[in-house]
Amino acid sequence: MKHILALILIAAPLQAKPLKVFILAGQSNMEGHAKIETFDYIGDDPATAPLLKMMRGEDGQSRVCDHTWISYYTGKYDGSANGEGAGKLTAGFGARDDATKSNGKIGPEFTFGLTMDVALLEPVLIIKTAWGGRSLHTEFRPPSAGPYELNDYQKKLYYGPPGHGVPKDMNEWLAEKKTETGRFYRYMVEHVKHVLADPKRVCPAYNAQDGYEIAGFVWLQGFNDMVDGHTYPDRGKPGRFALYSDLLAHFIRDVRKDLSTPKMPFVIGVMGVDGLNAPPDTIAFREAMTAPALMPEFKGNVFAVPTAPFWSEELGAIDDKRAQVRQMGHFLNSKHKDHANADGHMTEQQKREYLKDYEAKLISPAEEALWKRGASNAGYHYLGCAKTFALMGKAFAEALIGPSQLQN
Repeated sequence: MKHILALILIAAPLQAKPLKVFILAGQSNMEGHAKIETFDYIGDDPATAPLLKMMRGEDGQSRVCDHTWISYYTGKYDGSANGEGAGKLTAGFGARDDATKSNGKIGPEFTFGLTMDVALLEPVLIIKTAWGGRSLHTEFRPPSAGPYELNDYQKKLYYGPPGHGVPKDMNEWLAEKKTETGRFYRYMVEHVKHVLADPKRVCPAYNAQDGYEIAGFVWLQGFNDMVDGHTYPDRGKPGRFALYSDLLAHFIRDVRKDLSTPKMPFVIGVMGVDGLNAPPDTIAFREAMTAPALMPEFKGNVFAVPTAPFWSEELGAIDDKRAQVRQMGHFLNSKHKDHANADGHMTEQQKREYLKDYEAKLISPAEEALWKRGASNAGYHYLGCAKTFALMGKAFAEALIGPSQLQN
């Protein structure tokens, strides 16, 4: 019987395992602005302490993945310094000034890759393309959406009397809009194809005989669209962000077409800044981001993952107080009639002392210590909180691989 079993094993060679490729794309939050120094905050919560243990090795240093590699294509906000950082995945592949050098930050890619590293037996390659300050309506605009077109509100505003936010030279504005439309969508697709033309350049474990499989796409973007009152007018009205839903549906279809993956699983990281108690327009934008996942054509392969539950409410409350301090500083400089410098008599030294005292009364030493422990950036960057980005990355990975594939 043992001999028969041995013959069966010899006759049935192990099935080839293609390289698993995951694409991560978006704007500044996909870049990731959470400093490594905020990792300890993750361990303060018993619910996330195990996540911190996954992120750090026995030596206390950020863990390096065993069989997950990354190619990260990014650049400056003006797009003039695109470049690639690559290697085995570890912390430091967050936002970078120089694409080849770590800034000591993470985005969702770190725990996304760590989760895949544990869950999957085959090698993993993450291709991440992200640039801050990019909209879906313009820079990431998908080809099938057509050219950017002015809506009725913009036509009335832009061709009327000069005012705030109105282009000074419409011909120049329209020419620039045409140049920028879809530019970063093309960068994204071109880089993915460039990496996959020679996967072994980035991933030494790649075996050409086994090939590769594009196993999923994660989209984390939205802030520039959400705050654009010109492209998306009618604040507070139903359907304000319907255009975003339409653009995102085009985006999903186009990346699948351009990468020859008609059913590629696609995760939408739904905007979560300001947490569960966000203002109405933010809630409306989240609904617009979620909408494509509810379309019949995308049933079962497009998943909307809310990120609002991962927002740190306690850090957000401190950030609200910090905003009050900044506002007071503005009032002191603008001679606001309802504040201490109404007549402009204060010297710069007096302003600093007043503001310092105001901040001390508003923010306790304990809150200040907590802020330094858990936050490292502004609210639109999820407070630069590593706990938030770590939870997001893990959730995105789990949405793609499913609980059944998770290894203990």
